[in-house]
Amino acid sequence: MYFTKKAAVFIATTALTLALAIPVNASSYTVVNNDSIYSISQTFNTSTTKIKTDNNLSSNTIYPGQVLKVPGVDYTVKSGDSLYLIAKRAGISLLSLRKANNKWDNSLYIGQKLVLPIANGVNTSKSAISYSAYELDLLARLINAEAASEPYQAKVGVGAVVVNRVKSSQFPNTISGVIYQKDSRYYQFTPVENGWINKPATSSAKQAALEALNGVDPTNGALYYFDDSATNKWLWSKPIALRVGKMVYVY
Repeated sequence: MYFTKKAAVFIATTALTLALAIPVNASSYTVVNNDSIYSISQTFNTSTTKIKTDNNLSSNTIYPGQVLKVPGVDYTVKSGDSLYLIAKRAGISLLSLRKANNKWDNSLYIGQKLVLPIANGVNTSKSAISYSAYELDLLARLINAEAASEPYQAKVGVGAVVVNRVKSSQFPNTISGVIYQKDSRYYQFTPVENGWINKPATSSAKQAALEALNGVDPTNGALYYFDDSATNKWLWSKPIALRVGKMVYVY
C-alpha cells in the first residue's frame, strides 16, 4: 500500500484470483412521489437515457418505491459527520445530497448508509490529465499490485488517487512522478519498494486505469488510500472518503 508522509506503511498483499468486474459507481435510489426520470437524472448528474438503459426501462414511467440503479457512491456515516461536511467533502451541494437520499432532516447515526451523487458527472469524454502510453501501463500496474483481489470500484479508486495527486499542488504533476515519489527514504507506494509494480497489469486493471484517467473518481477527491488492517494513526485520523472491500480512501 501507499506510504504516508509521517511513516511507512508496509502492507503485505497476496495474489488471489481476480475479482469479477462490477459496474463502476453503481448505487441504488428509491423513487418517491413526484419523482421523474428527468429529475432523478439531474440529481445524479447523468442523462435520462442512461438511467433508462441501466434499468432496462422501455418508457418514462416509474412509481414510488421502485428501486433504480444510479451513478453514485455508497457512503457510510462516521463519527463527526454531518450532511454539510459530507456534501462538502464530496464536492456536491447539500441540496443534491438531500435529494439523493430523500433526507430532509439533519439527523444522522454512525453506520447509516447514504448515496453520494458523483460530482460533475460520472464519465468525461476528455482525459482528466495528460498521460503517455507508458504512464497508462504504469498506472495499471500499480492498480494491479495494490488492488488485484479487490472489487473493481476499489481498483478505479487507486487510479483516482494517483490522478488526484497529479492535479494537486502538493505532489508531482505527472503520473510517473507521483508513483515514483519518495518521502524521506521511503517510496510513497509499497509496490515500487517491493517490486510488484513491475508485474504485468491485468485487463481489469488496465480498464480501471482508463476509467480513472477519464475522470471517474469513486473517492470524490481522495489523496491517500490504505488497507483496513493498517495501524497508522495518522492515516486513520484523516476524513474517510470511501471504503470498498479492504481498501480505505481518505482526504
